Amino acid sequence: MPKYFDIHSHLNFKDYNADREQIIGILKETNTHTIVVGTDLESSRQVIELADKYEEIYACIGVHPIRETSSSNGTGPVDFDVSKFGELVKHPKVVAIGECGFDFYHADKVTDFDRQKKLFLAQIEFAIAHDKPIMIHARNAYEELLKILESLKKIYGNKFRGNVHFFAGNLEIAKRLFNIGFTISFTGVITFVRDYDEVIKFAPIDMIMSETDAPFVAPVPYRGKRNLPSYVSEVVKKIAEIKGEDVEQIRVALVNNALHMLG
Repeated sequence: MPKYFDIHSHLNFKDYNADREQIIGILKETNTHTIVVGTDLESSRQVIELADKYEEIYACIGVHPIRETSSSNGTGPVDFDVSKFGELVKHPKVVAIGECGFDFYHADKVTDFDRQKKLFLAQIEFAIAHDKPIMIHARNAYEELLKILESLKKIYGNKFRGNVHFFAGNLEIAKRLFNIGFTISFTGVITFVRDYDEVIKFAPIDMIMSETDAPFVAPVPYRGKRNLPSYVSEVVKKIAEIKGEDVEQIRVALVNNALHMLG
């Protein structure tokens, strides 16, 4: 059983090309496991290769809402190719679909909403068909996200499940997600801003998880440096501090939450 679980990282990114083996070695040393997340077909294949090779790594496959160009010809929007992802999802260490959802920080809602919605719904349908949770990316888009999640939950019930990664919403949004059984995860951001303390204090411990989104947003005391999945321990400590609870109990609960998501 892992000591820590980072449920969202990008160890396949070029940021780790020079020392990836060493970074994975640190995962072994610290007994940290991580889900490495694809953003398109090519990167989804990469994360499966990593998961296949290393015990500490699991794979999440899908298409990011603002993955703008196709890896095949370099032009045009990326579609979710059900047949090709259908082959990838057969791998036993594929544990989730995504990261998928909405992003209206990097894209214009008026002109890009329909494309993003179609891409998101295709991955939701795929996840339900293959009995996998979805890994959700939502930026400047919580109302749009919740409208879809709340509607589909009524149709699919417990078959429809997932996690909203890098949660940056308020308490009302968190409560609506908890109400339909969706979890949220926090990054190293919580170690240097107080914006999410209220949500963390309120959240039932079985509805939240720890992540790094490495190589981005390294936690204190590593802020400003390249983030590593092993730094998730700092996120766990901060959650315990904010909730005013024993760090060991929180650590165990967060690992169990991740393992539950993995099935």
